[in-house]
Amino acid sequence: MSEKEVILTPEGLKKLEEELENLKSVKRREVAERIKIAIGYGDISENSEYEDAKNEQAFIEGRIITLEKMLRNARIINNDEVDINTVSVGSIVTLKDLEFGDFVEYNIVGTAESDPFQNKISNESPVGKAILGKTKGSNVEVSVPAGIIQYQIIDIKK
Repeated sequence: MSEKEVILTPEGLKKLEEELENLKSVKRREVAERIKIAIGYGDISENSEYEDAKNEQAFIEGRIITLEKMLRNARIINNDEVDINTVSVGSIVTLKDLEFGDFVEYNIVGTAESDPFQNKISNESPVGKAILGKTKGSNVEVSVPAGIIQYQIIDIKK
């Protein structure tokens, strides 16, 4: 089975590389030191500090493997690849909610970079899927748990 392609913006790539570097160079050392100190307390069979440090170590190592795999399968979307006529990964899209008249602006990113609190939504999210490939002026329907939301694509930029 081939590994899934990870779509990243240059900014997203930098963020993942920085996280990986921090985990490898700082966090690994910190948790190793915590384990060493906890072992110094004696019997590790009932040592919660040791148990916590080992769990954190397992999490860190798992995250390192995940990040390395993501970076190995990364496809970088450069700004000049973003078409302002069609919604794609890298687009910044202004939508109008046709029921309430509200406007919202989303940056369409790959799943690794999505952060709804920063209005960065994944190309695989319900809204992302619905607007991908659409053009300015298009109306789209998005199925969400609360029902169906209708949007009009007001603007596409990069």
